[in-house]
Amino acid sequence: MIHAVFIFNTSGTPRLTKFYSPLKSPDLTTTIPQKIFKLVSSRPQGACNFLDVPDLDLTSELNIDRSDNRLCIVYRNYATLYFVFVVDGAESELGILDLIQVFVESLDRAFKNVCELDLVFHFDEVHAILAEIIQGGLVLETNVGEISRMVEEGYKARKASYAAANPLSLSGGVMGGMSRGGNSNVSTPLSSFQSPIGWLTERITGLNAR
Repeated sequence: MIHAVFIFNTSGTPRLTKFYSPLKSPDLTTTIPQKIFKLVSSRPQGACNFLDVPDLDLTSELNIDRSDNRLCIVYRNYATLYFVFVVDGAESELGILDLIQVFVESLDRAFKNVCELDLVFHFDEVHAILAEIIQGGLVLETNVGEISRMVEEGYKARKASYAAANPLSLSGGVMGGMSRGGNSNVSTPLSSFQSPIGWLTERITGLNAR
């Protein structure tokens, strides 16, 4: 099972935190990522991407079955971002390493060479992509094309919902206006999106100019 997924920048700031196992204390949502980043970031560049962490004693901090208390950290470093998965003995370390690559490729398709700013300003999109890959700590999909298709369908549904709830929105919603890499189905850039306030401001300015 996958117990947690994190994305850190090189300074240790979490850009994505997702727990699939309940925590015994709310404070652990900050302390566990700090411990894991300190451990991962201190490793040399050529070190193995698998890391057993008995010293962290994560089994005492997560509500998980102690019968399988071998937790492992699997991580990959891409430029300024660390992608970290916390898994138990039921998962293959090599399989999780490939799954991280699937996650990164899916993000690249959505944002065209994903960077830290994409994770900051479009965190909801990142969680939506992750939800297509992992549900309840179990791997749901590994085909990048299928993941992109399902995410796109979700965007279209939210776009239609936004347009129905906001009739003054001329572009049909923020979700559909997002510029997303190589996906030719979305051609309207985010900068061209006009909010209802912007629409009204233009009309008022035009009337004053007369």
